[in-house]
Amino acid sequence: MNAHTDNFTVRTRGQGTTEITEEVARIVRESGIRTGLCTVFIQHTSASLIIYENADPTARTDLHEYFSRLVPEDEDYFVHTAEGPDDMPSHIRMVLTRTSESIPISAARLTLGTWQGIFLFEHRRAPHTRTIVVSVVGE
Repeated sequence: MNAHTDNFTVRTRGQGTTEITEEVARIVRESGIRTGLCTVFIQHTSASLIIYENADPTARTDLHEYFSRLVPEDEDYFVHTAEGPDDMPSHIRMVLTRTSESIPISAARLTLGTWQGIFLFEHRRAPHTRTIVVSVVGE
């Protein structure tokens, strides 16, 4: 069993999704592991990771709108607002999604489905620099 870990940063443009599939795939290729498991982890509490539709960008537009309605900003019951009205909603949105994703590796490639991509889901309105850690284990 072999293991390889690497990381990269992504500069977001504020709320929304940024595809990171190619960067994760690069790390898998560089690991030399042909069969195993890739775990992708984001080191933040106001952004998350999702595996989502990557062919039609309107699917992501709908996702963004859904989350803005599901967890709206400026609710009077939010106490944790030190960093602004998007502070607490960004943490709740992160909890409703994930901070890590695991993808099997076969023939030295991620085994994502035809229309699947790995996305960083930024929940804050302002741009941020996010760190992604990728761990690859296998043979």
